[in-house]
Amino acid sequence: MQPVVHFAVGLTSLDWILYLLAALLVIAGILGTILPAMPGLPMVFGGLLLAAWTGDFQQVGWFTVIVLGVLTLLAMGIDLMASLLGTRRVGASGWAVLGAAIGTVVGLFFGFFGLLFGPFAGALIGELLAGRGMQQAARAGLGAWLGFVIGSLAKLALAFSMLGVFALGWLIG
Repeated sequence: MQPVVHFAVGLTSLDWILYLLAALLVIAGILGTILPAMPGLPMVFGGLLLAAWTGDFQQVGWFTVIVLGVLTLLAMGIDLMASLLGTRRVGASGWAVLGAAIGTVVGLFFGFFGLLFGPFAGALIGELLAGRGMQQAARAGLGAWLGFVIGSLAKLALAFSMLGVFALGWLIG
């Protein structure tokens, strides 16, 4: 195992810039796990891949990178399934699913509360446009909201798992 001090001494200016860029990608990616307009987990993966590449895959090898890639694909699948299952589980129409997606995007412009309530409002409006009653529309909104929250929490957990896998690969590598 290479000591951190020895690692830092051998870095060039370009290495420092690339590691800084990798760290910024990871941070932005973690934020992107909550902000639906950003590809959060692919950004985390890109940052970790850049860090491994900058170190010539000496500390973090290809096996670790492959595990990180699989976790990224898993997270993307979870993200898609959580939002679809959240609205479909309560018997929502396609309009509610579309409304939840639009509500999520529009919610971005209204900060945290917009992100939190945008999927609910969008699914509710979509269900009302589909000609469903208020009770079914509210159920669709709740399903969309739960899908968004559960999906975001799962992606956040996977992002931190990826950081743990990377750190373990660094320590073992």
